[in-house]
Amino acid sequence: MPAEAGTYDFTMKSAKTTRHIIETLAELYPNADTELHYRNAFELLVATILSAQSTDQRVNMVTPALFRTYPDAAAMAGANPEALQKAILSTGFFRQKAKALIGMATALVQQHGGNVPADMTLLTALPGVGRKTANVVLGHALGVPGLPVDRHVLRVSNRIGIAESDDPETVEEQLCSRLPDTMWTLASDVQILHGRRICRPKPLCDQCPLRPDCDYYRLDVGRSFSSGVSAPHTKTRRKKPDDAPTVRKSRR
Repeated sequence: MPAEAGTYDFTMKSAKTTRHIIETLAELYPNADTELHYRNAFELLVATILSAQSTDQRVNMVTPALFRTYPDAAAMAGANPEALQKAILSTGFFRQKAKALIGMATALVQQHGGNVPADMTLLTALPGVGRKTANVVLGHALGVPGLPVDRHVLRVSNRIGIAESDDPETVEEQLCSRLPDTMWTLASDVQILHGRRICRPKPLCDQCPLRPDCDYYRLDVGRSFSSGVSAPHTKTRRKKPDDAPTVRKSRR
């Protein structure tokens, strides 16, 4: 398709460039970590479930009192649903979340002795636990490499050109294939912070150190600056680099 039609061909970035980009973001955010407050894997699992459709700040306001009442899986498994709903009300979707928390805690008690398993398959078998939540807990609380993909990671990775998909699992596979597993959790943390602070839905490109490597800036923002006109909405079409494995989108 010709360029004037608003579509551009370019190669998805190599493993070397992807690693360089994550290292640059790590220098920008040297203390990158999850912003959820927790003391152990169970608390992080609960907090991550509560963070769906909420903010980390809101969850951090709720969890201190919550964990005093329900300090472990056994206590939460025996929670009164209405009391638990009241305790997490301000995080939104409190009925569904209370049901998920009680179900998750019950499964931990019945199947894992009350402990959070350090295994993706076992974690995602728990009620209310998806792949993103499991990766958060694995990477931050259990020392197992994991790369959580949320809306910020989706936006940042696609804009820069280190991934190409709107499917979180596909983006996870693409990023993991280009990075050593020791960088997986870091890659998520720095992109989340970058997405919150600079690469927002309306990005602050003038403050971004990744402009030389960013496809969004090169194809949209930079071109509009040089032409003096607003950049059109462009749809990018990427080619696979030589060192990248074939990745298939998951069928839902």
